[in-house]
Amino acid sequence: MRVKLQPKIVIAQLLTIILWASAFPGIRIALTAYSPEHLSLLRLVIGSALLLIIAFFLNIPLPELKDIPVILLLGFLAFAVYHVALNYGERTVSAGVASLLVSTTPIFTALIAFLYYRERLKVQGWMGALIALIGVVFITIGGSSTNFSFTIGIFLVLLAALSESFYFVFQHTYLKKYGFFPFTMYTIWAGTISMLFFTPGLGQEILQAPMEVTLVVIYLGIFPTVVPYFAIAYVTSKNGAAEATSALYLTPAFSFLIAWVWLGETPTIYAILGGILTLLGVSISNIKYKTEENDVSWEDRSKKLPNST
Repeated sequence: MRVKLQPKIVIAQLLTIILWASAFPGIRIALTAYSPEHLSLLRLVIGSALLLIIAFFLNIPLPELKDIPVILLLGFLAFAVYHVALNYGERTVSAGVASLLVSTTPIFTALIAFLYYRERLKVQGWMGALIALIGVVFITIGGSSTNFSFTIGIFLVLLAALSESFYFVFQHTYLKKYGFFPFTMYTIWAGTISMLFFTPGLGQEILQAPMEVTLVVIYLGIFPTVVPYFAIAYVTSKNGAAEATSALYLTPAFSFLIAWVWLGETPTIYAILGGILTLLGVSISNIKYKTEENDVSWEDRSKKLPNST
């Protein structure tokens, strides 16, 4: 059977992978001049401002009033908690390792769905979760040989992945109601609103930060925060959610490469081995779940986006 190459699809997937992969080393650079909270706030404000302009031209409607509390909560988890925890974690965790740990998001998503919705997790799902956990242990062992703070950083990055997982589990109803891109806009704005608590001191950090570091933050706010959602929505509209998200498991590999070129970070043998096991486990658990009504793939239910950052 002849497979027809779709250049636009390939370009959209590569764009998504590379931009999200570049965010991890970009965060490391930004943290040299910005606190984790102010980095999160500034990045989200920049992204939200751009999305407001896009929403105006696309005539995106506002969400219903009754849905706003849930949107605020999901935005808080997926963007405020996720970004702050990830930023704090990357103070002591390398960019490549952080991207590997965030790739456990689908595992957390499946386990939360199992506990909350009583979705039936098949044997390969549990096997994948166990293999991914072993991979995380290897990554932790590799980092704990330096100092304890590295282990705390790993915990914080995993907390970021967990918070994002709650977002993916409980967004399903609202994705069906509003559509992928409008709902993502709503939650990014919601996350930004919840971060406004950290506004004091941001202006002073902007004035004191080197221009090249602030430009990195602007890059993070525009490109990894906004552009990939357009690209992934385009691929989803053409080939479905499973096809759109399958290639994203390459993100950690690109993140390691970009961090090596940009930051000079060289992964340890433990990180490499742990990364292979983690991605293997995530791939194995990328399976279908059975509901009482019908069989629905978790990719279609959650529209999960591994390594979104």
